[in-house]
Amino acid sequence: MTIKNALRDHGQRYRPRMACLKKAEKMLLEMQDPCTGVKSQPQRLVITTIPHAITGEDIIAWLADRLQIDTQEAKNLGSMLVALGYIYPLQDHKRLLIKPDASLYRFQTPYFWPTQLWPVEDTDYGNPGAAREQYNRLHKWMNHKWDFIVMQAKEQYRWVAAKERKKPDRVVFDCQERAYWVVHRPPVKKTSQLKHLSVFLCLCFVQMIFTQQSIMRPRVKSSVSIGALVKYCATYTGHDPFLSKSLPSNPWLTDDTTFWNLNMPNVEIPTKMRVERWTFSFSELLADPRGRDDFRLFLKKEFSGENLAFWESCEDLKWGTAATMKEKAEQIYKTFLARGAPRWINIDGKTMEITVKGLKHPHRYVLDAAQTHIYMLMKKDSYGRYLKSPVFKDTVKKAICPDEHRFSVSQLEQNARNRRPSLSPIIIRQQEQEQKAKMAANAPVDITQVMSKLSKQGKEVPPRPPNK
Repeated sequence: MTIKNALRDHGQRYRPRMACLKKAEKMLLEMQDPCTGVKSQPQRLVITTIPHAITGEDIIAWLADRLQIDTQEAKNLGSMLVALGYIYPLQDHKRLLIKPDASLYRFQTPYFWPTQLWPVEDTDYGNPGAAREQYNRLHKWMNHKWDFIVMQAKEQYRWVAAKERKKPDRVVFDCQERAYWVVHRPPVKKTSQLKHLSVFLCLCFVQMIFTQQSIMRPRVKSSVSIGALVKYCATYTGHDPFLSKSLPSNPWLTDDTTFWNLNMPNVEIPTKMRVERWTFSFSELLADPRGRDDFRLFLKKEFSGENLAFWESCEDLKWGTAATMKEKAEQIYKTFLARGAPRWINIDGKTMEITVKGLKHPHRYVLDAAQTHIYMLMKKDSYGRYLKSPVFKDTVKKAICPDEHRFSVSQLEQNARNRRPSLSPIIIRQQEQEQKAKMAANAPVDITQVMSKLSKQGKEVPPRPPNK
C-alpha cells in the first residue's frame, strides 16, 4: 500500500493505456455483480476458509459467455487481467496467469487498481523501527511520506502483530500484498539510499565478526605446522599402498586374495602392520573392529567395559535407522545413564543435565555430549594403560608378518583365470547378520529380561471375546 507522490505524473494519465484500463475496470465491475457476475463463495485453502473466492475455470467460462469468444481467448484475457493486477491468485503468487482449473482467485481492492497512479518505490515498506542513531537520517530521506509510514506501521502492528484480525483476513491481506508487489515491483536499476545503507551496515557487521574471529583464532608457527605434516607423512608412509609394498602381495595386481583374508575385520590373529597402526592414535584403534575387540578385553579386566559399550551404542544410534531411533535412545538411557542402571557410566553433572534434557525429544545426536565425555576419558586414561598392558603385548607377540609373494608370469596368468567376481554387498550384509544371529544364539540368556518382555507383550495383547 502506497500513497501518491507530491510530484504529479503528467504523462501517465494522457496515455492511450488509460482507455484500455478503464474498459477493463468496467468489465471487472460487471464480473463482481452479485446477480450476473462470476459466482463467488467461501472456499477452503488448506485449513483456512477464504471468503468471496472464485475459481479460474469460472472466470474463463464467464468471459467466454459474456464476450462470445472461445476458451483460449478468454484464458488470455483473464491472464491479462491478472497481470494488470485486477485479479490476484491465492496459491501460486509468482505466476500471473489464469489456470483453467479449481485454482482460487480474488478480485483486487479498487485502491490497488493501476488507474490510481500510485508511484511504486522500494521505500514504501520501510521499517519505521530502525535504530535510534539512524532515525533523523531516515526522517530526512522520507519526509514526504513519513506520516504515512508511521500510520502504516501502527496499522500493521494492530492487525498483524496484535493478531486482531481473523486468520482468513490475514491470509487474504498477505496474498493481496504479494500480488500487488509482483505486478508493481520497483525498477531494478534504481536503488534507494536506504537499501545502500542496509547493505553497507551488513558488510560492516560481517567484517566486524570476521575480525573478532581472526583475533580469537590461535596462531601456529609455520615451522610447527610443517613439522607436524612431516611427522604425519613419516608415520603413515609404511601403511600407504602407493608408497610401500602390500604384504604378502597387492591383490589388484596379482589376483591373490591372501592380503584381504589376513586383514578381514574380525580375523583371529592380526598382522604386525595392523597392530602397529593401533599405536598411532586412539581413533585408529576404535576404527578397527579387531583392535576394538582387543581394547574391550582390556577394559573388561579393568572392570570398565561399560565405557566402550556406551560409545558403541551411541555410534549405533547415530548411524542406525530412523524407525528404531527413539527405542534405542530409551534403551541406552536405561542401561547406562538412569539411576541404578546395570552398566552405569560416570559422567559429570552438567553433561548429564544436557543429555537428559535432550532425551525428551530424541534424535541421532542427542548423546553426543556424553559420548564425547566418555571418548576423552578412554583416550586420556584407558588408552595409555592399554598400550602398556599385557593384553596388547600379547597381541603384538602373536601378530604375524607375512612374507612377500613373488609370482612368475605363468602364476599370474593362472591367478587371472581363477579370478572370481566379488560378492554383492547385499550378500555380505546377509552373512554378517547370520553371524550376529549365531553369536546371539550361543550367548547366555538372561531369564529376567525374557520374562519382562513376555509380560509386556501380554499386557499389550487385548483379551479375546468369549465364543458364542
